[in-house]
Amino acid sequence: MSKERSLPENSHPNKIGIKEGMGYMLGDAGNLFVLTYVSSFLKVFYTDVLKIDTDKVANLFLFTRLWDAINDPMWGAIVAKRRPTKDGKFRPFLKYVAIPLGVSQIICFFNIGKFTESQALLLVFAYITYIAFGMLYTGMNVPFGSLASVITDDPDGRTLLSTFRTIGGGIGGAAPLLLAPFIIYTKVQEAGGKTHNEANARGMFLFALAMGILSIIFYFACYATTKERVPSEAEPQVDMKKTYLGMFKSKPFVILALTGILISGQLQFASLNQYLYKNYFCNTNLSVLGTIAQYLPMAIMIPFVPKLVKRFGKKELSAFGGFFAAAAAIITYLIKPAPDKPMVFIALLFVIGFGYSFISITNWAVVADVIDYQEFTTHLKSESAIYAVYTFCRKLGQTAADYGGLMLLGKIGYNAEKMANAGFVTGVSEGILKVCTAIPAVTYTLIFLLYVIFPLTKEKLEPVYKYIRENNSKAVEAETEEETQAPAETN
Repeated sequence: MSKERSLPENSHPNKIGIKEGMGYMLGDAGNLFVLTYVSSFLKVFYTDVLKIDTDKVANLFLFTRLWDAINDPMWGAIVAKRRPTKDGKFRPFLKYVAIPLGVSQIICFFNIGKFTESQALLLVFAYITYIAFGMLYTGMNVPFGSLASVITDDPDGRTLLSTFRTIGGGIGGAAPLLLAPFIIYTKVQEAGGKTHNEANARGMFLFALAMGILSIIFYFACYATTKERVPSEAEPQVDMKKTYLGMFKSKPFVILALTGILISGQLQFASLNQYLYKNYFCNTNLSVLGTIAQYLPMAIMIPFVPKLVKRFGKKELSAFGGFFAAAAAIITYLIKPAPDKPMVFIALLFVIGFGYSFISITNWAVVADVIDYQEFTTHLKSESAIYAVYTFCRKLGQTAADYGGLMLLGKIGYNAEKMANAGFVTGVSEGILKVCTAIPAVTYTLIFLLYVIFPLTKEKLEPVYKYIRENNSKAVEAETEEETQAPAETN
């Protein structure tokens, strides 16, 4: 109590600074090192290195997401029921899961095709390694995402963490997208003097090795530089049925879940641009420019968004960004940039990236707000359960993107044997462009509409923040009293 009275007026007891934000940033960089490389290039590895048919790869991604319907809530329950230790409730997962996760990502890119050409054996290997990676990634991502809600309950601190998480995601996401194309592709000279790029099995494995090692280092660094300030229940009383029912009766959570499906789905669908660069523009180095176009607007807006959030609110900024991205995506579809004018496509990606930056930078703070809102309305702490379901929704989006995208590639005539070693193919290449521009136009429009009806406005969150702060202060006081009384009881 005395400690709280000594704080300056308007100062939050769990206020955090740049150092804590940077520590949390490292964890998401670790996440994205492995996730982005797997999400963006594993399908290329399957179709162009292992020569697995696109429909079989699509079915693989579909099956693994069906398994996630069990896996993600399971991890949510495991994390929710875990008693806090001296290191906290969520931080220990950073050091226990880091090495198995990094190793599983590396194994995904092992070229078993050197030892067998059997489609059945190749598929068994792909299923086992990809499911293992997915389970371990969830085992890391659920506690890592939940960690933000216990590092601080200060609204400004939450925005700071979300901003730094976006920076970390940008570092971890940009590294594979910027560097991998120079390592995993080999340039091939065609008979007529033209060139195209082919996937290189050795390069893909070596890059996976680098990403796995970096992710492990960054996870341990995040563990060392973060702290859980908001108390967790010493003996968690978890009613998972009541918790999950409460989520699906909550309009903010339902809209959050739907936006999660669409946001993650669009990010995953953008990985199909690898085929666009390879078989339409015939220049895989364009993926580097595409990545810059995606992340540069975010880097530009990062210093401004926290101030804009304070003035306008997260929901309001996200709706504005969604409108901007949707308009640019629709224009891209209507223009249909020609094969010899790739910079038109890149420029429009930049405009889309500017709109999306408002959504990306505030997204994780919005998740924390929904977690607080659920506690406010149900009086149940459910960080990990909500985060697990939200993670599953994001995976559903990834599945829809992977399955739908690969099936569409098959429908327009993409054949792994034929297209892996080819550049522009009339009919097929134009189909790839149509797919890669139509889906984003629809997706960003739906994201914009969902943020328009998202109910947690700046004003509506004020009583939520007040309730959470008072609740956490009471928990700290109770904890302090117990610690004070313990020695007396022992004597």
